[in-house]
Amino acid sequence: MAFGDDLILMIRADSIREAENIANVEMGKITMRAENNKTKFNEEKSQVMLITSRKRKEQKEIFVYINNKAIIQLQKLKYLRIIFDNELLFREHINYVADKCKKLIFQLAKAANLNWGLSHKALQIIYLERIQPLLIYGAPVWIKAIRKETYKAKLLRV
Repeated sequence: MAFGDDLILMIRADSIREAENIANVEMGKITMRAENNKTKFNEEKSQVMLITSRKRKEQKEIFVYINNKAIIQLQKLKYLRIIFDNELLFREHINYVADKCKKLIFQLAKAANLNWGLSHKALQIIYLERIQPLLIYGAPVWIKAIRKETYKAKLLRV
């Protein structure tokens, strides 16, 4: 998947080693295509993240290379303003967005003083233009994780 100058290579495999092998083969193909088009990937800026829900005690390191240099493995990465973690739980993304919204709400609260503040209509416009887009950005990507977490929380309360 490519967007602007970003490229994400997603691989599904039955084992971590299989994913590693496929990733290295595909990165070789991508690197060769880039070279043919007179471009080059910066291996220092490149990153790899293993996403797995396996609980087994197997090695969770994956070694992927660009230009014979290992790519840094991360536990989380930010892509198109969404924070992905290695289990696709999106907790950090949701906390990040919630903190941004809290700051905006506090700023709105200051501006909405009953005696002299902004009108209800002005506050509504600010909410619809600034806060709501933050809350729903990327929802199709992370909403299933929220539903799973909510379901687990309900089960724990019973």
